[in-house]
Amino acid sequence: MKKKAARSGRRVAASPRANKAVPAALLAAALRAQSEGVFIAERRCSEFGLTILFANDSFCAITGHSARDLVGRSHGFLHLERADLERLRHWSPKAQPGQPLVGEGMLLRADGQTISAAWSFDPVCCPGGKISHIVATYRDQTEKRRLQEALVHAQRLDAVGRLAGGVAHDFNNLLSVINGYCEILAAHVAANPQAMREVAEIHHAGRKAAALTQQLLAFSRRQPLNSRVINLNTLVQENAEIMRRLIGETGRLDLELAEGLDNVRTDPTQFQQVLLNLVLNARDALRDRGRIVITTANREIKPGLNRRLTDTPPGRYVLISVTDNGTGMDADTQKHLFEPFFTTKPEGKGTGLGLALVYGVVQQSGGYIYARSAVLVGSTFEILLPVVHEAADLPREPVAALPVTRGSETVLLIEADEVVRKMVAGILHADGYRVHAAKSAGAALREIKELDRPLQLLIADVTGDSEPFARRLHAAHPGLRVLCTSGQACGVGDTWLKDGHGACLNKPYALSEMLKAVRKLLDA
Repeated sequence: MKKKAARSGRRVAASPRANKAVPAALLAAALRAQSEGVFIAERRCSEFGLTILFANDSFCAITGHSARDLVGRSHGFLHLERADLERLRHWSPKAQPGQPLVGEGMLLRADGQTISAAWSFDPVCCPGGKISHIVATYRDQTEKRRLQEALVHAQRLDAVGRLAGGVAHDFNNLLSVINGYCEILAAHVAANPQAMREVAEIHHAGRKAAALTQQLLAFSRRQPLNSRVINLNTLVQENAEIMRRLIGETGRLDLELAEGLDNVRTDPTQFQQVLLNLVLNARDALRDRGRIVITTANREIKPGLNRRLTDTPPGRYVLISVTDNGTGMDADTQKHLFEPFFTTKPEGKGTGLGLALVYGVVQQSGGYIYARSAVLVGSTFEILLPVVHEAADLPREPVAALPVTRGSETVLLIEADEVVRKMVAGILHADGYRVHAAKSAGAALREIKELDRPLQLLIADVTGDSEPFARRLHAAHPGLRVLCTSGQACGVGDTWLKDGHGACLNKPYALSEMLKAVRKLLDA
């Protein structure tokens, strides 16, 4: 009985299948089936690398070489960096089982392209326990690296956008003061032509600076868009003549506009700037026999085609592209294309804000923009905007200028910037209004506590955290009108004000625009 039990115990513990030797043919087949690139080499490492004895199909696919080309050669010709081989030469003599050499770097393929790869070199022991060979495993991580770079680039653009938006907001306040006091000063020096010319120059410079801040706000996606349903073919055709004049004798403009193009929703004025910026950049890059092509098309991206985070989501889009056969751009330039103040033009020839505005308007319109370029071949900028299944809006009639009339209503002005507050309160007071000015909601409550007549108009930035205060004020003064003065999009009046009782005025605004907006609200 004891012998049977012992014999039975040995059968349970032995597990004959686990100890059975795997045929060499099966091991070789397993190596060939690996999705990662594998080669086996002799242990000795020369200055040219390891001598390859076997390479699987995946390694051949990664490098672009056939197994016949690889076997018998030193692997070092694949590595771009000499330092990779030096590390291997120092590691090889003292290699120990279970202590691989890992690294990553660039490889040169048979077709001349470079790829990013990660690798691991592991010692292989012979039956006597001595290290006889090295097995190397390679993984192509070119796509992973590209995605990481795209993510870093997107994060950098987002950070720069937040900075640009904050700077533009502060500059809007300063420019409102400069432009506003220019208007006030012009009334005092109207009889002096020389002084009027100087004031006009200051005002002109201030308005140019205001246009630059609008581009910064567009890049940071804080510039309000006056979106409408439009057809991009119509927009291109309406601007074709001015674009041809801008190009002049430098080259020619060709239009390849698709029939039956779907409509999109964007701000036509802002998108006109997008189009003109891209055409001007293309013109500056043209050489002899230059050609710029504007193309439109309907495009559908089906589910399953967007496998990467940076791919455009599935859906129906309208494509508009601007292509030139100019000087093109190198890879480093393309990495910084949409960053504010980045420009390849000579000093004084460009602000570096053109493509930043393009990027911001496209992003704010829910679209995507891609650039392709090669030196001495040319560049293509592709924009994809989501399709909307609505008829294009009819062109809006220009709004007739309203006469500025003297008022007597009670107005509450809330403005954090002291200089802007003083200027706006002064011009409203001069026009006859009873103005109560404060720098914050808390100060405003103290200012209006002793009011002896109803409050009729609130002028303030009522976006974000300021909206609850405006609502409470409206509840106390039911007839209150609200003029939202903001450097970004505001939706005042969307839900809690009667139609015509709310309006928005984006900074930096002209005092004449502000006075007209005030009068229009109060007369509604």
